[in-house]
Amino acid sequence: MEILLLGTGSGDGWPSPFCRCASCRWAMAAGEIRGQTAGLLDNTVLLDCGPEAPRAAVRCGRSLADVRHILFTHGHSDHVGPAALLMRHWAGRTEPLEVLGPPSALKQCQDWVAPDDPVRFVAVHPGDDITLDRYRVRVLEAAHDSELGADAVLYDIARGDDRILWATDTGPLPDSVHAAIAGAGFDAVFLEETFGTFTDHGTEHHDLPTFARTLAQLRQSGAVVDSTDVVAIHLSHHNPPGAELARVLGQWGARAGRDGDVVRMGAARPDPLLPARTLVLGGVRSGKSAYAETLLAAEPEVIYLATGGTRDGDEEWAERVKLHQARRPASWRTIETADAAAQLRVAGAPVLLDCLGTWLTARIDVHQAWDGVGLDAVHADIDELVAAWRDCPLPVVGVSNEVGSGVVPATASGRLFRDLLGTVNARIGAQSDSVVFMVAGMPLLLRGADGQTSVRFTQS
Repeated sequence: MEILLLGTGSGDGWPSPFCRCASCRWAMAAGEIRGQTAGLLDNTVLLDCGPEAPRAAVRCGRSLADVRHILFTHGHSDHVGPAALLMRHWAGRTEPLEVLGPPSALKQCQDWVAPDDPVRFVAVHPGDDITLDRYRVRVLEAAHDSELGADAVLYDIARGDDRILWATDTGPLPDSVHAAIAGAGFDAVFLEETFGTFTDHGTEHHDLPTFARTLAQLRQSGAVVDSTDVVAIHLSHHNPPGAELARVLGQWGARAGRDGDVVRMGAARPDPLLPARTLVLGGVRSGKSAYAETLLAAEPEVIYLATGGTRDGDEEWAERVKLHQARRPASWRTIETADAAAQLRVAGAPVLLDCLGTWLTARIDVHQAWDGVGLDAVHADIDELVAAWRDCPLPVVGVSNEVGSGVVPATASGRLFRDLLGTVNARIGAQSDSVVFMVAGMPLLLRGADGQTSVRFTQS
């Protein structure tokens, strides 16, 4: 199977025609123009057909004359363009056409066909299992409730050994969907990601955090496997500009679809941009831990190495720990340890190490080296950690404090800690594929996934 992406944008596309935000200005300048989401499967099946889809096909050099089936997901105006049926009539097409979709979508189309047009309307509902020529189509429930389109659906489509999931528009997938597609091992998943970094939209769509969580669930169930091409569609200007969006999605093993892309089943999946080792630096309350957690948000299982431990009688510290724990997914496994090197060497899942500062404090405590005596043992621990970090066979994200930019500590032990942590950060950074510095909640990329040093602000 192959799918031509006729559009990969939201209802207003990207850039929005009436907007001058930074994201829209970038898209316009870069020529990254995304129309309303739709796809053409093997030149014979339209996956949604909004007002822009027919002309998009022509711009891509494709005719719709061979289309025999249209699968609508729901009745929203960017997904249903009934004028396409009239265009087909004007062209004198006499071949049979089946139009499938929820009743809200079909109702808008039925007045656009002539009495003698060979068009058959078929209402579908979640749970239906339909055969269309060479295709088996399973109809799934979408989380997309609204006045028009409350009966929205998703499609699980197979032909021979090829299998795809077309999932737009929807919020986080219902449990019934995860159960229905568990173990599917899709060749490609087209999953909507409308709202990007805007998380207070209050709609049943995905933003970047919920996209990552849905993807983690799909991986956990076996619906998505290592070879699955995960393509984000239904994108809007709430997403960051292209290079940053590619980096964020890439770290989760996904990519942003572009209008005109052709996705072929069985072809090599484009390499994700997930770096093997990422160091996240920042000052107090800079957002470094929260940002680090997003880097692994799409992983079905994560080992969280908490190096801070507990502090008897310190209620403020206990509250900090509680907030961190509440933010982590239930599927993450927390290990309280000061021996991070040993855990990195035996890790069976991606690792988040938080943080290097508390790890260093624990090692100085172990060797009773705060007075500057016994530092050889501390440096040996640093050597061991750097080697384990470098050799870890799975993705690993580390968090560390940046303490060298403030005032000179008033005590000898404070100056010792500052100097040693600077050494740790520099050595871990040198062995990292990506280094990010957090400033006021904004990530500043110091080294990219390609290992090359760069300095540019990014939008999370």
